[in-house]
Amino acid sequence: MQRFEDRVAVVTGGASGIGLATSRRLAAEGARVVIADLDESGGRKAAEEVGGLFVRTDVTSEDDVKALFRAVHDAYGRIDVAFNNAGISPPDDDSILETGLDAWRRVQDVNLTSVYLCCKHVIPYMRERGGGSIINTASFVAVMGAATSQISYTASKGGVLAMSRELGVQFAREGIRVNALCPGPVSTPLLQELFAKDPEKAARRLVHIPAGRFAEPEEIAAAVAFLGSDDASFITASEFLVDGGISGAYVTPL
Repeated sequence: MQRFEDRVAVVTGGASGIGLATSRRLAAEGARVVIADLDESGGRKAAEEVGGLFVRTDVTSEDDVKALFRAVHDAYGRIDVAFNNAGISPPDDDSILETGLDAWRRVQDVNLTSVYLCCKHVIPYMRERGGGSIINTASFVAVMGAATSQISYTASKGGVLAMSRELGVQFAREGIRVNALCPGPVSTPLLQELFAKDPEKAARRLVHIPAGRFAEPEEIAAAVAFLGSDDASFITASEFLVDGGISGAYVTPL
């Protein structure tokens, strides 16, 4: 399929994990992909692999975000898809009883404020060309509660979900679709690092997934490609769960 032929897609956090898998998938379907990341080495390598452009970007900086979309528009003259995917889940974000204000704010800045900034500064370019698709990475934790809490992460993803819903409604008649992608646990370097430190916590989470495994990044990338394409032309303001059945489960199979 070449659903993105002659289209331009911007992927934040595109140097690794879900972002890298999505960059590969969109490029394979014909997109010109722009990778935005703080990791210059990984970002340049990824951009070279997909035949795209790398722009070093601190997504918490409004100046950087403005410069990112300006550079994309200057280079290609259009922006069709924005996958606002950059995020963190640091170990000092834990129970509300343990998480300090600095940790809370850092996660909110990277996971939520960055999505606000990216939406704010890409929408004018999409309005200019008469439409576009924005996919914001939320999480299954935006629709569920967990006893093993990461309080700021969970709150930030709930904010992404609510903001995406509102933007999807607000700009629907201008042809701009905004959806919140809600992945379950994904086998990325970030998750592997977290769970390698605590195998017991990994096993405790895995038992709750009806599918019996973590997702692969390519499976999430396939959902992004769908939401970004014309196949999803009547989907906006949605919470798009790709979670192996977690959010629908009362008990899981033995």
